[in-house]
Amino acid sequence: MDETEKIKVTLTKTVTYLRNAWGKINPEVALICGSGWGEISEIFPNSLSINYSEIPGFSSTTVEGHEGILSLCEINQKQILLFQGRRHLYEGEGWDPIRFPVLLAHELGIQNLLLTNAAGGINPDFQVGDLMIVEDHINFMDSNPLIGASLNPKIPRFPDQTEVYDNTLRQRLQEIAKKNDLPFVKGIYLGLSGPAFETPAEINAFRVLGADAVGMSTIPEAMIGNGLGMKVLAVSCISNLAAGISEEKLSHQDVKQAAQIALPKMKAFFSAFLRDLLA
Repeated sequence: MDETEKIKVTLTKTVTYLRNAWGKINPEVALICGSGWGEISEIFPNSLSINYSEIPGFSSTTVEGHEGILSLCEINQKQILLFQGRRHLYEGEGWDPIRFPVLLAHELGIQNLLLTNAAGGINPDFQVGDLMIVEDHINFMDSNPLIGASLNPKIPRFPDQTEVYDNTLRQRLQEIAKKNDLPFVKGIYLGLSGPAFETPAEINAFRVLGADAVGMSTIPEAMIGNGLGMKVLAVSCISNLAAGISEEKLSHQDVKQAAQIALPKMKAFFSAFLRDLLA
C-alpha cells in the first residue's frame, strides 16, 4: 500500500468514527485555532466535542494553549468543524499530524478553510492585540508540506501559489469587520519552523523582505488547502512585538496573556464573519 492509499484508509476510518459518534456530519467551514484562539469555541452555544487522542489519525497536542479538541458546532443551523489546537513542525513528528486536519476537512466536503495563529508583530505600525488578515506569506520553514508522495490526487505536483489566501473571503471579512466597527490590519505572514523565537537581526531582515508578522504555523495548512482547491482565509493575532522591536524578552506565557486580552475582539471578529458567511 503506497502513502496515498494509507492516507485514504486513515481518512475513511476517521470519517466513520466521527459519523458513529456524531451522526450526520455536513460542515461547510473548518476553523483551525492557533495559540490562544481555542476559546472562541464559546461563540457556539451548542457543540459536540471529542479529544484528538480518541480520534483515528489524530494525536494529542503538546503545546500549552492548544487544547486538542475537535468540535462540531453550528451557526444559522449550518455546521462548522472546529479544531481547538494544532500540531507544529518543531514538535518533531513531521508533517503528517499538521496535514491531517486539512485532509479531513476536504474529505468531509468542506470548501472554506479558516486558519488562525498568534504572531509576532514586525510592522512598526502594529500593536499587541491587533488582528491581521493575512494577504500572503513567506515560507522560511526549511521545508514544504507537499514534498513526497501525493497526499491527494487533486493536488497538482506543482501547485500554483498566486492566491493562496482567497481574495473573495478576504474582501468579505474586511467588509463585515468594517460594518461591525471591528478594527483590523492587513499584512504578510512569514513562517519559521521554531521553536526558538527570532533574533533581532532576523527580524530586521524579515522586515526588509516585506514581512509584517512572524510565526511558526499556518503556512503548511494554507498550502495544502490551496492545493486541494479550498478557499483559504487566515487571521493572526499580534500577540507580541517581535525581537528588537519590543524592549522585553519574549516568552510563550506573554503570547498567551496577550491572546487572552484580545479574546473578546477575536470572538466578535469570527462571530460576525461566520454568521454572514453561513447566512
